[in-house]
Amino acid sequence: MENNAKKIVSDCNFSGIRPAMMDLPYPPIQVREKNRDYADLLSIDYCGMVSELSAITQYINNQNRMFCENCSMARTILGIAMAEMMHLQKLGELIHLLGGKVCFVSRQPGGRQWMWSPECLAIPENFDKMLLADIESERAAINQYQMHIKRIQDTYVNDVLCRIIKDEEYHIMMLRAMLNQIE
Repeated sequence: MENNAKKIVSDCNFSGIRPAMMDLPYPPIQVREKNRDYADLLSIDYCGMVSELSAITQYINNQNRMFCENCSMARTILGIAMAEMMHLQKLGELIHLLGGKVCFVSRQPGGRQWMWSPECLAIPENFDKMLLADIESERAAINQYQMHIKRIQDTYVNDVLCRIIKDEEYHIMMLRAMLNQIE
């Protein structure tokens, strides 16, 4: 029996996408010594309100909502999400080396714990507002990393955070260029 139903197929090809990152090496993932306070700070970058986990989830959601209408933009967003995944992986390694626990609970100052939730995400409906929310999230991440760099007295850890910031700045440049294309 033949099905005469019309197929709906995406013509957006995501093969060959690479992480959208600066063409610079990352410093080795190492720490001077175990430090649970530093691990707790990085847990906020890992899975707090402003975090790599939030960025990944927000970008993947945006990519999935735009791929049929704007394949080129969706491919770029997926590349940014892939870079954020690499940041998450590097932060997880640092947290572990610092003696912290790698999970989806961030340890806030004062001993409070906070579990990651989709409530962290900004999910506007139209593309320009998505891109603006993504730019704002990148800026917030940069500000948070800079605050953590001031508190962490381990040059090995801070070198990795500074390198991540370079990618976040690159993402802002890419997002602004996409925003200019649709305005």
